[in-house]
Amino acid sequence: MTTREAVLHADYSIRTVTKMSICVALCCVSAYISIPLPFTTAMITALTVVMNLTAFILKPKQTLIVMLVWILLGSAGLPVFVGGTVGFGRLFGPTGGFIIAFAIAYPIVSLLKGRNNSFVRYSLAAITVGIPITYLGGVISMMLVLQVTFWQACVMAVFPFIPGDIAKAVLAAFLGVRINKLYHD
Repeated sequence: MTTREAVLHADYSIRTVTKMSICVALCCVSAYISIPLPFTTAMITALTVVMNLTAFILKPKQTLIVMLVWILLGSAGLPVFVGGTVGFGRLFGPTGGFIIAFAIAYPIVSLLKGRNNSFVRYSLAAITVGIPITYLGGVISMMLVLQVTFWQACVMAVFPFIPGDIAKAVLAAFLGVRINKLYHD
């Protein structure tokens, strides 16, 4: 079996692998679009728009692969984490829970988006599932690493980000519907 046949046999066409590669690249680039806040180690970032968009345009398994590749790139030493940070140690830092939660949240969002190209369904999946799972990861890592209470972790990792994350989820849903209309598999 040739490489091309193996790729096609695994249900990964050239088009799908290209879409996945573009999503990985967008994750890497969007992590640089970050705004630090003075009261927390977490940042406002464009990465969450791209993570949601990835979930909306790819299947759940493909979304998981994109998340894992992005995490592996950052862990291996490429500066692709939020703010251009790098290293395996970031997974065990105060914001490491966010990174790990991405690999859990967004494949689930992709699963819950359904088969129909629906702005409302995409938005609801991202807001009711993706955001809470991501926040849970961030809260847990901040509590463990910074030795803060649950409330303090929520003040640093959740409350300031809710309005922006909802807006980013809605933006990603809008873009996802448009992209899927243009390029349906």
